[in-house]
Parts: sequence; C-alpha cells; structure tokens
Amino acid sequence: MPITDDLRKTLADPTPFYALAGAGDLAVEKLREVPEKAAAIAADRKAAQEKATARLQEAGARLNEAQAKVAETVSTLPTDLKALQERAQGLALQSVGRAAELAVKAREVYDELAERGKVVVDRQRKDTADELNVIASRAESKADAFAAEVDVVEVDVVEVEVEVDEPEDDSAPKAAGKRSTPRKSTPKS
Repeated sequence: MPITDDLRKTLADPTPFYALAGAGDLAVEKLREVPEKAAAIAADRKAAQEKATARLQEAGARLNEAQAKVAETVSTLPTDLKALQERAQGLALQSVGRAAELAVKAREVYDELAERGKVVVDRQRKDTADELNVIASRAESKADAFAAEVDVVEVDVVEVEVEVDEPEDDSAPKAAGKRSTPRKSTPKS
C-alpha cells in the first residue's frame, strides 16, 4: 500500500516540527530585544521632545516677528479709504471702456469677415453659373446634332415606305375570285 507508506514517511519526517521550533526560538529571541529597544525609543522620545520644544520656541519667535511686520504694514497703509475707493472706481471705469473698445473691434472684424464671405459666395455662384452655361451650350449643340440625325433617319424611313408601296414588276397575281380551271358539275341521282 503506497499511501500508507507515504503517510508513515510524512509523519516520521521531523522537518516540519523543526521548522516550528525554529520559529518559536526566533520569536523568543526578538521578544528579549524588546526591552532594550523600548528604552532606546524612550530616550529618543525625550530627545525628540526637547527638539520639538526648541522648534516650537523658534516658531513662536518667528510669529512674534511676523506680527510685528504685519502691524508695521498696517500702520503704513493709507488711512484715506475714500482715495482708495475713488481709485478702484477709476480702474473699473477704465476696464469698462476697454471692454467697449474690444466689443467695437470685434464687431468690425465680424463685419469684415461677413463681407469677405459674401464675395467668396458670389464668386462661387458666378463660377457655377458660368460652368452651367458651358454645360447647357454643349448639351444644346448635342441636342441639335441629335435632332439633325433624327431628321435624316425620318427621311430615310419615308423613302423606304414609298419604295415598298410601288410594285416592282407588271405581272401581278390575278384576283382570287376568278379561277383558271373550270369546275365539273356532277349529276344528282
């Protein structure tokens, strides 16, 4: 029985057991290092805290400097808000005027393009009309030539009809009513 032999070999093979034991030993070894690493992290944490405190104090100093600059800038701003208002209104009126100028220029360009388009369309219509006139004259000349050929054919047909109506020789067949052989009469009995 080959299956039972395979089962015995598998169960007798200590390799999976050894692998499990090795994994457990490695876990124990890493767990023994945890207290040392925790102490190192705590020391690093104290150093990081001190570093963060120093940066916070530095940021506070910069904030104070920035506040001083803002206060200085605010104090140098013009105090006459009416002058700023008038200046803003002037800029707004200039913008409206510029927009009106641009609208007028846009309308001019639009009108120029429309005129140009009309010229192009008229030219195309004239060219098309000229082409149609040429085609019509060709068709008319072909129609005239065809009509002339039809007239010649009609004359030939009329001549053929006339020739058919005239007898060609003088010996015409005798009338069907007259017989050349006499009938014999038979006596009745």
